[in-house]
Amino acid sequence: MVDGVVLSIDGMGGDSAPDIVVEGVEIAARAMPGLRFLIHGDSAPLNALLERHPGAKAVSEVVAAEKAIGMEIKPSQALRQGKGSSLWNAVAAVEEGRAHAAVSAGNTGAYMAIAMFRLRTMEGVHRPALAARWPAANGGYVVMLDVGANVSADGQQLVEFAIMGEAFQRAVSGKARPSVALLNVGAEDQKGHEEIRNAAQLIRDTGVDIDFQGFVEGDDISKGTVDVVVTDGFTGNIALKTGEGTARLVGQLLKEALTSGPFAMLGAAIATPALSKLRKRMDPGSFNGALFLGLNGLVVKSHGSANGPGYAAAIEVAAKMARSHYREEIAQNLQRLANASASPPEAQSAAN
Repeated sequence: MVDGVVLSIDGMGGDSAPDIVVEGVEIAARAMPGLRFLIHGDSAPLNALLERHPGAKAVSEVVAAEKAIGMEIKPSQALRQGKGSSLWNAVAAVEEGRAHAAVSAGNTGAYMAIAMFRLRTMEGVHRPALAARWPAANGGYVVMLDVGANVSADGQQLVEFAIMGEAFQRAVSGKARPSVALLNVGAEDQKGHEEIRNAAQLIRDTGVDIDFQGFVEGDDISKGTVDVVVTDGFTGNIALKTGEGTARLVGQLLKEALTSGPFAMLGAAIATPALSKLRKRMDPGSFNGALFLGLNGLVVKSHGSANGPGYAAAIEVAAKMARSHYREEIAQNLQRLANASASPPEAQSAAN
């Protein structure tokens, strides 16, 4: 039960908006009673869609927005021209306390720019990070960050990402103490560039209260070796897109193999229940909902190409985060990091 949670929805963001947005709200409203929605956008099509989705209509209020931000708009343009848009207004509702979290499938760069401008970063956070979930062989999923908000990150920023990612994983999965590791080219302490080694040393030296497991390699992500994998946005985005592309390739090759002849098609028919389970497991929509971590407000990013169930998954992430104590949980660790960074090296050595 999710009681008293209000979510602010960009009704016009995404490849198939507003149709899949309202469909996603319908699915989420039925699955999570107690949620309420402010849906920002063009009133006429939104109200027409809500008439066909009574579950969503019962818990939603349409908030008229005079325009939408297209996928081609640059972040700087969004800040200059975006005021009054469905995306701008969805974030503003969080800033003004009318909603607990915002959800959009729209322009990622514009979303980040507007969220940064309206909400600002939390105290102790130098840069926000984009965290996404990745299916793992152990049946669960891994949280990976950053997956695109920052091209680069220094050692301290990587530690901030680790603190925030651990709290995010705990909120969405319910794990009391998620394990955390830094993505590297090897598990040995001497491997990797200077910033990644500095981050590992900072975690050990500052007494940050996380279950730190050191370094993991790329193949550990899908294995589920740890619960949270931390890297910079350049590496993380490439890894994420590579994983998504590989999943689509495997799906395509499997389909071709199972339709290659009558005997293959017969085998596919016999294996239909298992194949359906596999398809669901590999569907990126099942893990839809990335979060901009480190802002003074919750903003969740859905895939632009998400369908209704995928959009509902992003709404679920927003609802879980709204119910969590995410900000309170990371504040103590961020303060420890800040205190250690402000102390001279000799003081840190004495403390250890």
